[in-house]
Amino acid sequence: MSVHIGANEGDIAEVVLLPGDPYRAKWAAEKFLNEIECVNEVRGMLGFTGFWHGNRVTIHGSGMGMPSLSIYANEIIKDFGAKTLIRIGSAGSMQTSVEVRDLVIAMTASSMSTPSRGLFRELNFAPCADWSLLSRAVACAEARGVQTHVGGIYSSDTFYDERTDLSDQLARHGVLAVEMEAAELYAVAARHGCRALAILTISNHLLTGEELSSDERERSFGDMVEIALETAFG
Repeated sequence: MSVHIGANEGDIAEVVLLPGDPYRAKWAAEKFLNEIECVNEVRGMLGFTGFWHGNRVTIHGSGMGMPSLSIYANEIIKDFGAKTLIRIGSAGSMQTSVEVRDLVIAMTASSMSTPSRGLFRELNFAPCADWSLLSRAVACAEARGVQTHVGGIYSSDTFYDERTDLSDQLARHGVLAVEMEAAELYAVAARHGCRALAILTISNHLLTGEELSSDERERSFGDMVEIALETAFG
């Protein structure tokens, strides 16, 4: 048992999917896994372990923002031995070509700062995805006919961001979308020699104002979860 995760030794699988919302973890586990067991409820951050096509997998909430994700990613890796971590979440599009319901697979993740910043000090470390996971995810998404974009994203410290000047520059430099966790996930995974990837569904568009309803998000996120599972065990 770790500080923030009440699971016992062996309860968490080597492959972990990380949605931000703990109730989305519950929804995904109940919809896609068999023989599920709730392995964590500490502070309401739900985690479930079960089987997908005979492969053991854990789906565990990470909370909102990089500080929260950093806690769970560190403990899942160091205390429970996870080797592959895939973030499944939502993002806001920053490009006209990236539409609502599209999938974004994050090759790199830029940020203003992350909890790992203190380790690097003056260095601007560039966290990136694991290539084996990324290439497999792209193939899985294409096989499903899902509109997919691969490239850089921005991991923000704030949800209600009023830096329109920064958003303009990020879009100008080809950044596909904004979310709040991937940069720290990639840094933590790199530090511990693990594989990591962020697969994101575009739930809203910063330029057009379009956004998915709750029901539409659930239907769209199903493809993302299945692609993540196929990626992990491909």
